[in-house]
Amino acid sequence: MHEYLSPGRFIDSDHPSVVEFAEKHRGSSRDPLEQAINLYYAVREAVRYNPYTFSRDPQTLRGSHALAAGVSYCVPKATLLAGCARHCSIPARIGLADVRNHLATPRLLELLKSDVFAMHGYTELYLNGSWVKATPAFNQDLCELFNVEPLEFDGIHDSVFHPFNRDGAQLMEYLIDHGQFPDVPETFFFEHLEKCYPHLFREQLPVLLGDMQSDLSRA
Repeated sequence: MHEYLSPGRFIDSDHPSVVEFAEKHRGSSRDPLEQAINLYYAVREAVRYNPYTFSRDPQTLRGSHALAAGVSYCVPKATLLAGCARHCSIPARIGLADVRNHLATPRLLELLKSDVFAMHGYTELYLNGSWVKATPAFNQDLCELFNVEPLEFDGIHDSVFHPFNRDGAQLMEYLIDHGQFPDVPETFFFEHLEKCYPHLFREQLPVLLGDMQSDLSRA
């Protein structure tokens, strides 16, 4: 378990801000399961989800970056949860999967030119002898906006995308699980994204994402 307990480049569990955040939110219990639950909800709510924050800069994948920005997308939020867990001596790793989003906004579909979200990030925590999936991406306010129940986490059952929203419409489906990693596999991560969305790796990406974030702020 050494590699799942040690600081990584992106799962930067030794970063001062990550350490401070983990200590603040782990709670008073010594039970790793209770601490993991506390950390899950803290990360889910402390960093607002925004897919338009994606950047080709690898440093933005760090958990500490998501914490400092206060807004990020699924992968940095997953590395933040993993970093907090490792600080609390809970083995943690990052998982990556391609999912189909049936309820994406028209603007997001325009950006991606696809309804497939490649390299969705989640966290796996080793609790009571088993690896358990935790997906801290979507904060409660965002879920309310999209009529989706926020994902809960009990430290026992996997917490992944709900397949349906409150009205019964299909929400997300997992297409490909790329597996779990001790840290974000940078080369594989960006190469797969470029293969799926070659247009996002052109020079106009920062301008395009800036326009999208402005639209989201006005929504």
